[in-house]
Amino acid sequence: MAGVESMSFPDGPRGALDDAIAELIAHAERVRGAQGRLRDLLRAVQNIVDENELPTVLRRIVTVARELVDAEYGALGVIAADGASLDQFIFVGLDDESAARIGHLPRGHGLLGALITDPHAIRIAHMAEDPRASGVPAHHPRMASFLGVPIRVRDAVYGNLYLTNSRAGAFTAEDEQLLQALASTAGSAIENARLLAEARLREKWMSAAARLVSGILSAPLDGALDLVAGRVSEVSAAPLVALVIPSDDGELRIDAVRGPDEERLHGLVFEADASIAGAALSRGQVTAAATSDHEPSDPLRCVHDGESGPALAVPLRSRRRSWGVLTVARAPRAAEFTPLEMTVLTSLASQASLALELAHARVEQQRALLSDERARIARDLHDHVIQQLFGAGLGLQGLAAAVGDAATADRVADAVHLIDDAIHQIRTIVFALSSPDADSLRHRLIDIVAEVSGALPRPPAIRFSGPLDHSVGPALAADVSATTRELLSNAVRHAHAHQISLEIVIDGDRIVVSVEDDGAGIRTDRRSGLNNLDERATLRGGALRVRSDTAGTRVEWAAPLSPDTVVRG
Repeated sequence: MAGVESMSFPDGPRGALDDAIAELIAHAERVRGAQGRLRDLLRAVQNIVDENELPTVLRRIVTVARELVDAEYGALGVIAADGASLDQFIFVGLDDESAARIGHLPRGHGLLGALITDPHAIRIAHMAEDPRASGVPAHHPRMASFLGVPIRVRDAVYGNLYLTNSRAGAFTAEDEQLLQALASTAGSAIENARLLAEARLREKWMSAAARLVSGILSAPLDGALDLVAGRVSEVSAAPLVALVIPSDDGELRIDAVRGPDEERLHGLVFEADASIAGAALSRGQVTAAATSDHEPSDPLRCVHDGESGPALAVPLRSRRRSWGVLTVARAPRAAEFTPLEMTVLTSLASQASLALELAHARVEQQRALLSDERARIARDLHDHVIQQLFGAGLGLQGLAAAVGDAATADRVADAVHLIDDAIHQIRTIVFALSSPDADSLRHRLIDIVAEVSGALPRPPAIRFSGPLDHSVGPALAADVSATTRELLSNAVRHAHAHQISLEIVIDGDRIVVSVEDDGAGIRTDRRSGLNNLDERATLRGGALRVRSDTAGTRVEWAAPLSPDTVVRG
């Protein structure tokens, strides 16, 4: 058998075969690489859809997008309600210290704004060569390549994904396709998370409104507005919540406030024209104010370094009256108030207004019932008690005339005098109880006596003399009430008296409040309350006189009726 010769191919066919094999291997590598990137995309999608908290979803989208296209930096900008700027900016790849050196987060200008204006993918190999990549702040890290794609939620652009500095040198068309696919899935994940967040927000505010209504209806009306401010502050977690009441002269007064500067703001009076609360009152509807670069004069806004944060004002109004304006303010650069937040806050304000109206109607009903009860008591006292006392007094006077013993006759006469004094006191009380004004000074003084002397075995005697309710103005009436309460409280707590009497007299052009007791007298270490009353009388141009010894105490507080005599410090 002849020797076997080695097989060989001509050089031309052999080269073509090598090229074909190399191309086949390269194609297989590309297919394998594409399969790997598709698996990366699927893992990225899975990482996104596994979350349902919106802030976490947004940050995870940026993180997986950066990993998917192997970029150094990544960010997601949420478009604001105006459609022309960024409301939120979530970034990864940049540490907090570097971000702090940059200062303000991007607001949607330059290249970022181009993607907002024209929501289509932008891929740039060298940002320095693109005129849109301008306005980069100081201390910003160097950025070369850029890839940006919009994120759509239904038919609206929710935000944009921004990736910079591809580790491969430049982003490819394949990177762009993968990022667009991720953005499509991210839109669905954002929509689901947003719907869940909205449902939770509605549930939280509905529950808060229900608790608030229950609290208003079960608490005293004078603390209801403070309850509203406290509950809204708790639910909204806003740094400043206030409830403002309008006055007849066009000014506003902060009646309740929650925030870091409560002591200064509470009771503050300011012009309505310079406040978001005034705008809400004039419009009669919820009013929002966005972040502003200039420092406003509105005390209801949060201001820092000349920049004011977003704020929201909601009128508290029922059919019969306006209860004020509820304002909620956030710090500068905080998220703007969303339409849903405006809706839930308006709903809570409506329910609170209705509860306030019901509570006010309940107070009016109780006041009417109290007035009816007082009228009934006054009739009984006048028709029965006074007549019985008067009859007893006449009988004793007849008895005194028939008694031969002078000492016994004097004792009977003293008893008649006491009966006459009791009749005078009862008539004073009847006159006060018969007044149609349940808030009159006489009524208030009778209520104070009942409140302070509830534990006494014998209530204090009360005497009124003169046109009390027609002569005393509101400011002086407040001082008279406070003085009466202080004097009676001192007598009840410290005097250990058996008898206490209160006399309120209109004496010419002045009013005199006298409290007398048969107690142990005033100790020198218990004059702080009297010193306050002395100062109160002096400011009104009046005086305080005290006579006290072991046999008892008499204190007279006097002040002019005319408000013009008030001395200002």
